[in-house]
Amino acid sequence: MHKSPRKKNVGGYPATGVVFSITLALFVIGLFGLLITWSQELEKQIRQNIRVQVYLTSNVSETQRSEIRNKLLAMDYVDNDREDAVTFISRDEAAKKFIADTGEDFTQFLGENPLRDAFLVAISPDFHTREKMDQIQKEIREMRGVFQVFYVEGLVESVNENITRIALVLAGVIAILILSVVLLINNTLRIALFSQRFLIRSMQLVGARKWFIQRPFLMRSAGLGLLSGVLAGLLMWLVSDYAQKKIPDLAALHNPEQLLIIIGCLLAAGMLIAVVSTYFSIRKYLGMSLDELY
Repeated sequence: MHKSPRKKNVGGYPATGVVFSITLALFVIGLFGLLITWSQELEKQIRQNIRVQVYLTSNVSETQRSEIRNKLLAMDYVDNDREDAVTFISRDEAAKKFIADTGEDFTQFLGENPLRDAFLVAISPDFHTREKMDQIQKEIREMRGVFQVFYVEGLVESVNENITRIALVLAGVIAILILSVVLLINNTLRIALFSQRFLIRSMQLVGARKWFIQRPFLMRSAGLGLLSGVLAGLLMWLVSDYAQKKIPDLAALHNPEQLLIIIGCLLAAGMLIAVVSTYFSIRKYLGMSLDELY
């Protein structure tokens, strides 16, 4: 029995290859976005450990100590968004911690505790430069009842240099990655629409308007882009969950809100890039002559 040829529907190009390509492209860029969020969380945690150590004089009274604390909390360079912006460590607490960490009781052979009461001051990230930290150190040192002010100078410079270097590398890579993804999706849709070029010309010949021809293609590409974004987002969630189970330290860097933002961006990007690429591809075929279509 003779089989009639399969009828082509408007906008009905094969979807499997298109969805696979777009999903893969979105997943790669989403995975890279996830790595960026983890690096940002790591930077945040490192900066939280940058503190100024304020050692008090041995004869400081409890009233003076309270005054120093209040003065520190009033400074604009103190990170008051944190509950532990200014933390007091007594000399006895410092001795117990040292003994617990080292296993050596230095008070036995010294006969006394030489440590001093101290404040640990969390500095706002806006002030994490060598010049500003030196100025902060100088200002605190001039407070009455303060014996010495100390911070790890090399740590501040090292963090700033490494973060700047990493940011430049990530910016370059993500720019190349986005360009590659856009080109990949665009070429995939162009190839898919190639099989529909004669159908587009037939609709032109019977007097169909451009928007009437474009609409089914754009709607289909938007649906495929959304589906690809959903699949890419699902893969992102699975990879993130698997990575946290295999590497427990990543759980401390995981931010569910940022992951949801990335998935939302993938949904929007999938639809936007697919629709825009389809629009320009159809315009190309609408402007071709019959000879060029062949």
